[in-house]
Amino acid sequence: MPACETNGGALFMDCLIALGGKRGFGVPGESYLAVLDAMYDRKEEFSFMLCRHEGGAAYMAEAWGKLTGEPGLCFVTRGPGATNASIGIHTAMQNSTPMIVFVGQVGISMKGREAFQEIEYAHYFGKVSKWAVEIDDVERIPEIMSRAWTTALSGRPGPVVVALPENILTAVTTAKPCLAVTIPAPDISSLQRDQIVTLLGEAKRPVVLYGGGGWTEYAARQLEAFADANSVPIVAAFRFHDICDNYHPSYVGDAGVGMLSYIKTLFDDADLIIAVNVRFGECTTDGYSLFDCPNMSAKLIHCHPSDNELGKIYAPDLSLQASPNAMAAALASIKVEDDASRLDWLRAAKSAYDASYRVKAQPGDLDMGEVLAHLRDVMPENAIVTNGAGNFAIWPNKFLKFGPKGRLLAPQSGAMGYGVPAAIAAKLHDPSRFVLCFAGDGDFQMNGNELGSAMQAGLPLIILIVNNGSYGTIRMHQERHYPKRVSGTELVNPDFVTLAKAYGFYGERVEKTEDFAAAFARACDSDTGAVLDLVVATEAITPRQSISDLRKTSL
Repeated sequence: MPACETNGGALFMDCLIALGGKRGFGVPGESYLAVLDAMYDRKEEFSFMLCRHEGGAAYMAEAWGKLTGEPGLCFVTRGPGATNASIGIHTAMQNSTPMIVFVGQVGISMKGREAFQEIEYAHYFGKVSKWAVEIDDVERIPEIMSRAWTTALSGRPGPVVVALPENILTAVTTAKPCLAVTIPAPDISSLQRDQIVTLLGEAKRPVVLYGGGGWTEYAARQLEAFADANSVPIVAAFRFHDICDNYHPSYVGDAGVGMLSYIKTLFDDADLIIAVNVRFGECTTDGYSLFDCPNMSAKLIHCHPSDNELGKIYAPDLSLQASPNAMAAALASIKVEDDASRLDWLRAAKSAYDASYRVKAQPGDLDMGEVLAHLRDVMPENAIVTNGAGNFAIWPNKFLKFGPKGRLLAPQSGAMGYGVPAAIAAKLHDPSRFVLCFAGDGDFQMNGNELGSAMQAGLPLIILIVNNGSYGTIRMHQERHYPKRVSGTELVNPDFVTLAKAYGFYGERVEKTEDFAAAFARACDSDTGAVLDLVVATEAITPRQSISDLRKTSL
């Protein structure tokens, strides 16, 4: 019996579904019409989320990948569509999130002539993705798709870019779709486990620093069990708060932007650092000032699934190439002899962390410290919180706690505009869960148009706009380095309440602390979602009030 003929677009979609793809995010383009046509016949197996901008679509795909552990899928057209999506690709790379971006491309016969919207994607995305490839033969679609899925998930997860020339998608083929792939998961050997036991047994002041992608919930519980059994404080890397339970007796805070003095002291005084699945980025290392480079003063055990991360910046005393889940399983089986000094060490760190939630009164009529205290009291334990970038992100990142069922979606890349698209992806993933987005006024306006996507899909998320009429982070640095010379950072904003209503959301402006609780209750009661415009003082968190100064006590 002769093989059935199909076109490249249909073969592409059959491969994607066979690999496990169920949903994609994107903006349509004429360069991949054959793929969109193939989606029409596969509506029961694959859903396409229509977005308003490719940057928003890429952010949604990244958030989906972080939530599910499977590659987030993004579809964009050639040239401007691809360049618009680049911010989400960079974010996925720095977040270590699996993601595949499919980009339409000019026909192969037109390449190299600067055809309409032509870009050489392998060069453009080569340094901000794990792999950038163009399919140049319809018969190779199954091979490239299989490799793209594997690459996105293997080692350190990250983004892959696949360019789809228009003529390849319309070409006829009899090739069969690829099958599902198996992702390798490097493990810990018994010898390596014994080496961990030896180093831990010698330590008086050990610390676990953890982060990155690819964790299972069970592995997080195993890491907590290890910390509890051995009196070891655990610290989240920048914006990976939600991996471990923030209420656990061994959790003592995060190492990230606005690093508090007690965290710095904890690492300064540590004699053993167990780094699990972290890449030692700038924010987690306080600008690479937290540890001596390349050799830390403490002993370093560094575990990561990618050998490219081991010894890249800091030279480990023990290098372990393993997944975070394998490392957590190995640690959970370890119990060294009790040591009173380790217990005292943990208790001191925990006490400092607990004290960090006492916040000084903030300038202006609306006190964000009180707002966050109320949110901690009323938010459900399985809430998903998202944020973009800016000084406002200090509030959810430093003053919310994430239990074992809570999630935080935030950009390690410090990319503005991430929060709204990420919240949309989160609500789409699980409509039953409470989703709350924190956005600054400047941050919100980067992707506020994606409220149209949420409206069309019927996704009732809640957005808090922390409105100080300024690009707050830049102004903070500006006033620090160029005092009394504010330039280019003041914002004249639209009426956010009216804008919210135009998209079918409930909107309300909140100017006083005592009005927030009732306004938030009304927002939660809205069936269509809500935007609360929280008007805060421009002076909040300026150079004269550093993050540590927010605390009532010296830490």
